[in-house]
Amino acid sequence: MSQELFVKIVLVILVCFLFVYILVPVVKKIAYHINAIDLPNARKVHKVPIPRLGGLAIYAGFLFGYLVFGKQNNLMTSILIGSFIIIITGIIDDIKPLKAKIKLLGQLVAALIVVINGDILLSNISAFGLYINFGLLAYPITILFILTFINCMNLIDGLDGLATGISSIFFATVGVIAIFKNSHGLDFMLCFIMLGSCLGFLVHNKYPAKIFMGDSGSMFLGFIISIISLLGFKNVTMTSLIIPFMIIAIPVLDTIFAVIRRTIKNESITKPDKFHIHHQLLNMNFSHKKTVIVICLIDSLFAFTSIVYILLDRQLGYIMYGILMIIVVLFIIKTDVIIEHKKTKTD
Repeated sequence: MSQELFVKIVLVILVCFLFVYILVPVVKKIAYHINAIDLPNARKVHKVPIPRLGGLAIYAGFLFGYLVFGKQNNLMTSILIGSFIIIITGIIDDIKPLKAKIKLLGQLVAALIVVINGDILLSNISAFGLYINFGLLAYPITILFILTFINCMNLIDGLDGLATGISSIFFATVGVIAIFKNSHGLDFMLCFIMLGSCLGFLVHNKYPAKIFMGDSGSMFLGFIISIISLLGFKNVTMTSLIIPFMIIAIPVLDTIFAVIRRTIKNESITKPDKFHIHHQLLNMNFSHKKTVIVICLIDSLFAFTSIVYILLDRQLGYIMYGILMIIVVLFIIKTDVIIEHKKTKTD
């Protein structure tokens, strides 16, 4: 990596970091003014009311970083329009919670704009020596891909600094991969704009949080992560398609566990509960802060394994993924993350 590129990356991260860091106190005042407050209840971990409009600060950092360092094109215009719809949907939800169907509609419209107007498509895939062209199915498949990431990040946002930390790991990982693969496209720049913006917000969002990102933040982060994944892994093989999911393995696994768990219980998959991965760690007497550290550490191991797989040694990557998945299976067995174990009464 050239010195010029290194300086540019540091500058992008630093400028976006400072912009968001300075902006967050202003957003907090706006949140109190419009009553975008997260009140404690039996399902939530926090005990006092917390403003939850932090996604607006992250989004502002994204816009500012793009205006300063980005280049205008039709694709970016579509991303800007789609992200605006996501952030507006999230802000409304942060003020007065929307029904799941309404939020999904906002997500769907944003995804459609990017897919149709921005022409970002998972149009084909190769796996096991086979080449599959999705044809018209490319549109619903790509939309489902985007919606999956949005809702994975939305579900994992349950502890101070958790969604922000995991998102930062994703942006840093994809940024590092792009550097070593000498890929300096739009996804490259977006990674470091978003990394700086997330870190600037994380200072205020780490435990004990002074502000939450709310649905405006978690949905926006999921949206941008999906876009960067689609842009950064253009040569779509089955393995390259899976890599973005592996980099944010914890949110993906948590979503899968939630769907299975609620299906087994014959409940709506949108019904909130207290059986997520972070709840399980809290039940194991980990503190709030240590739970976030443990989850981010495990997610970092998945991210590091992805770097090994892509840049160094695929066989070693497979072995490391296998070890991590064994840990996941043991976690499933030992906790109530999928099946609630009945506590036996002792005499």
